Amino acid sequence: EGMALPQRILFPLEEICMDWQQRQRPGAGLCNLGSTCYVNVILQCLTYTPPLANYLLSRDHSQLCHRQGFCMMCIMEAHVRKVLRSSASAIWPRAVVRDLKFIGEEFEPDMAGDAYEFLCCALEAMQRACLSGSSDVDISSQTTTIIHQIFGGFLKSRVTCLRCQAVSDSYKAFLHVLLDIKAPSSLTAALEDFVTPKKLDGKNCFKCSKYENKVTATKRVTVHCMPKVFTVCLERAADHRGKKISKIVEYPEYLDLRPYMSDAAGEPLLYSLYAVVVHCGDTCLDGHFFCYTKASNGLWYKMDDESVDNCGIHAVLRQQAYLLFYAR
Repeated sequence: EGMALPQRILFPLEEICMDWQQRQRPGAGLCNLGSTCYVNVILQCLTYTPPLANYLLSRDHSQLCHRQGFCMMCIMEAHVRKVLRSSASAIWPRAVVRDLKFIGEEFEPDMAGDAYEFLCCALEAMQRACLSGSSDVDISSQTTTIIHQIFGGFLKSRVTCLRCQAVSDSYKAFLHVLLDIKAPSSLTAALEDFVTPKKLDGKNCFKCSKYENKVTATKRVTVHCMPKVFTVCLERAADHRGKKISKIVEYPEYLDLRPYMSDAAGEPLLYSLYAVVVHCGDTCLDGHFFCYTKASNGLWYKMDDESVDNCGIHAVLRQQAYLLFYAR
């Protein structure tokens, strides 16, 4: 509907396995190599993303990879195997930290970084690795890699002219969603705000095809196609100077995403929380990151660099969350 169909399917959707294929105790913690807590939390959240871990543990990528030099998928494959198969209580994520510059130009091993920025860059680096050797792939087919099939969805943007009610729809692929939490005090309220129509006037006026002049319009963004894994960042930066929004934003263990879809009628679309990243610190420019993840044994663990400690869901749901990971 309004979106170009892919000419090629790079990874079949039906081959994605959402349930752990092997159940075991949690893997190793990750040593901090200077100021790399922001890297460690994302590595742990990706390691405990069941469909991604299942794929990486199968070694399907590395067996076919002909990439010379840096390949984020090969690095993640080796990392996940090492974490989940190691008998050590903690390992050094040296390969990832060594190649930080290739993942994102802004990252330095001895400088603090942001977990959300690292997640964005890590997913993009994995996406590039999946497209390596497929330079002629059309835009729609690029959204059929294993990374997009797991984390990717589509947003629909509908602009409605307030003078003649004409509508204009556009679509955009996404791997994660950034939510404003200045006013909302819960994840569901922030999602409600996200899909509420916004007025386009003044400098943002809309050029309606019927009229010579720009006109006032509304713009409504909804989720058109849901991903298998829904990844949310609660925007805690209050301004560009690093001032932080430190309030608690409530989030549920189980989330129905149906109300935020373009088609809000129908069966509930239930998602289950499996990882949470927390930032502690007075400003967004300093502080420390740790995370909570649900291991393949179904139990929750607090992962803080080298330490991996079991905990209950009540502790998980009481955090000042920064990133939330939900699986379908």
